[in-house]
Amino acid sequence: MKHVVVVGGGFAGLNVVKELGNKRNVKVTLIDKNNFHLFQPLLYQVAMAALNAGEIAYPLRMMLARYRNVTVYKGVVERIDPDEKKVYTDFGSLDYDYLVLACGAKHHYFGHNGWEEHAPGLKTIAQASEIRRRVMDAYEKAERTQDSAEKRRMLTFVVVGGGPTGVELAGSIGEMSRYYLSKYYRNIDPKLTRIFIVHSAPRILQTFSPELSGRATRELEKLGVQVWTCSLVNGIDAYGVQVGNERIEAGTVLWAAGVKASRLPGGSVFETDSGGRVYVTDELSLPGYPDVFAGGDQACFSLEDGTSLPGIASVALQQGRAIGRNILLSAEGKERKAFRYKDKGQMATIGRKMAIAEKGNVKLYGLLAWIIWIGVHVYYLSGVRHRFFVLMQWAWSYFTFGHEARIVNKEWRFYSDLPERAEPAEPTVLHTHPGCSCVSG
Repeated sequence: MKHVVVVGGGFAGLNVVKELGNKRNVKVTLIDKNNFHLFQPLLYQVAMAALNAGEIAYPLRMMLARYRNVTVYKGVVERIDPDEKKVYTDFGSLDYDYLVLACGAKHHYFGHNGWEEHAPGLKTIAQASEIRRRVMDAYEKAERTQDSAEKRRMLTFVVVGGGPTGVELAGSIGEMSRYYLSKYYRNIDPKLTRIFIVHSAPRILQTFSPELSGRATRELEKLGVQVWTCSLVNGIDAYGVQVGNERIEAGTVLWAAGVKASRLPGGSVFETDSGGRVYVTDELSLPGYPDVFAGGDQACFSLEDGTSLPGIASVALQQGRAIGRNILLSAEGKERKAFRYKDKGQMATIGRKMAIAEKGNVKLYGLLAWIIWIGVHVYYLSGVRHRFFVLMQWAWSYFTFGHEARIVNKEWRFYSDLPERAEPAEPTVLHTHPGCSCVSG
């Protein structure tokens, strides 16, 4: 039997494993630093208190229990030796016949890593919980302060980045302020909340057509969101954002401006692009290493026009399946097939009853696009239970204008780049939360 080691339980890695599940000629080992699969397209709803973390995270072992040839390990890959075909982890070393790298991505601060402390990104449950805490704390502080300037600052939110994640975050804050929180506060008017999207490009949602991008901008403005395009952020601190020569005093700053591939174990062995993605061949293997594959956010797959495939869920899903099929072909001594991406379109939601969707010449916006957006996301959620609870939660919020997930915990400290075994710098009390390792002083 051929041994396949898959690093990463995201969309790409998970679909590789499913493709190889219960096949007689292979055994599969999946390694992930978490023991669950996270449905990242809905992570912003956890950050904005619309869903709980448990509704978009599903245990990997439960998902893969029916595959008798699959073993799941929770651990960290520390080094890869492609010449010896070995993977070194924090729990020992593993030999492999085929290796799949699908480690995902993290936020890219373009050389300003110190900004992360003041402007967290959104890639993990811990970060979503921290964003939720900061947003809700801003309203709590504005409610109790008597200083009008401080109240204005706490009710100012800045989202850096005008891609789908930035638009969804800004739209959710605007919707939450206008429809939900206005019923509960006595000393502030949440409808006066100021929300900014700061984007360096000429328009937001640049992968969409100008028509849909303009429609999204107008809908955001209806929710009280100010869209600043052609605006470059050159400073972020605890009190706001510097945009060129202008200063925005803000209580909460969120980062959605860029991502890069997660740090590759022993990555210097493989050639990567400026975003840390490893170059792959048409078969999704690495040049010079035909037994090593990469997919999803970890892979740079070049197209004929010189561009590369974006790091979106649809790409990761298709690449994962293609890698699994090519491994089976190789194990049987057959010729591999080149990967061909099928564009299934793109969509983004702005708020209640409003989304945009585009595929080729077909462009949709408004209620119909929003219903399609709901259907697609519920369909790709793992497990009937998760689909049911998410639908019920959305239905409750739609008819009652209420979010039931507004409870926040104390401030969390999370370390996006440190090994999991890193010790905190000071004595702490450890608390267990689903899906994250966090410490509270």
